[in-house]
Amino acid sequence: MKAETTASGASVGESPDSGDRAHAELRLMRSLLIGIFVLLTVFALYFGRAFFMPVILAFLLALTLTPIVRFLRKRRIPDVLSATLLVLLSVFLVGSAGYLLSGPVIELINNSSSIGLQLTDRLAPFKQPLQRIVDISRQLEALTETAQEPNVQKVAVAPSGMLSTAASNILGAGTSITIVFVLSLFLLASGTLFYEKIVQSFASLSDKKRALRVVYDVEREISHYLLTVALINVGLGTVIGLGLWGLGMPNPLVWGAAAALLNFLPYVGALMTILLVTAIALISFDTISYALLAPAFVLLCDIVEGQFVTPTVVGRRLEINAVAIFIAIAFWSWLWGFVGALMAVPLLVVIKVFCDHFDGLSHVGNFLAAQQTMAIDDEVAENNHKPAA
Repeated sequence: MKAETTASGASVGESPDSGDRAHAELRLMRSLLIGIFVLLTVFALYFGRAFFMPVILAFLLALTLTPIVRFLRKRRIPDVLSATLLVLLSVFLVGSAGYLLSGPVIELINNSSSIGLQLTDRLAPFKQPLQRIVDISRQLEALTETAQEPNVQKVAVAPSGMLSTAASNILGAGTSITIVFVLSLFLLASGTLFYEKIVQSFASLSDKKRALRVVYDVEREISHYLLTVALINVGLGTVIGLGLWGLGMPNPLVWGAAAALLNFLPYVGALMTILLVTAIALISFDTISYALLAPAFVLLCDIVEGQFVTPTVVGRRLEINAVAIFIAIAFWSWLWGFVGALMAVPLLVVIKVFCDHFDGLSHVGNFLAAQQTMAIDDEVAENNHKPAA
């Protein structure tokens, strides 16, 4: 005998809350599965960073160079030839920059202790109000040391195997760099093969057209963003380097390259550049007023780039809100260090563009967006609640 059901679909005699309870349990199980999947993904990215980091870097590099390959393809230049030339040019630029910057950077690292002492002496007049707090902390530290047991001996463990560790790190970095350039070469030279494989995985013609449209839109927007931002950062570094050279700043090439590289970290990168330039300028110039011209110039360049150049060239649609940027930088820097921090914002843009093309993920894209798109919905809701005339 079939169970009689009501209009709501619940069986006669069955509690009305049982269906809601089943749906709640189903949602709970789904949330738990999603949480477990996210945790497993984070663990995989952390412990497999030697594999995932160069692979993702290769994809980002390939997306950055894709507009150039597409432009040359329209001029009847084969993808294999253009991809090979672009990757070789990238290797040459990275190698040349590393060679030119290695000397000044190593010199700065070796002189870091003397730079710290000079900076301390230069800032001595400004730290007198804080000297009492420093003296109190030193007295507390002395009391803590004297309170230790006299029989306890301090043991200093000298680092061992430094040469082997350094050689291993250099070998690992070389392997990762090789993977990045070789994989990006294959991705660029494959042309439309990747898109053809995606289309072939769908059965109906409408699904194939929709998948192809989404893939092309995502690839075009992301590649345009990455290439544009990379060119803007290079231009910013060039302007800052030339300006600091005109002010007489030592090693202006280093600070221009640092500004270009750190500008991939919104807000944080500009602040780091200003602090580094300020420290070196204070010990390089005679007067503090003239020394402050260098960080003021860097700050002016960052304001012009961040408030006028990038929004005008890139557009407002791909802007990410500051909260998501800081969370992403903190997460990827914890996961993969400095390289992960540099990839944080490009990966956020990739996620946002991908989510914007799917209705089920539109809320994620709306959260990542810098503009308040929900204000329109609020205005519509308010108008709907107004009494009719």
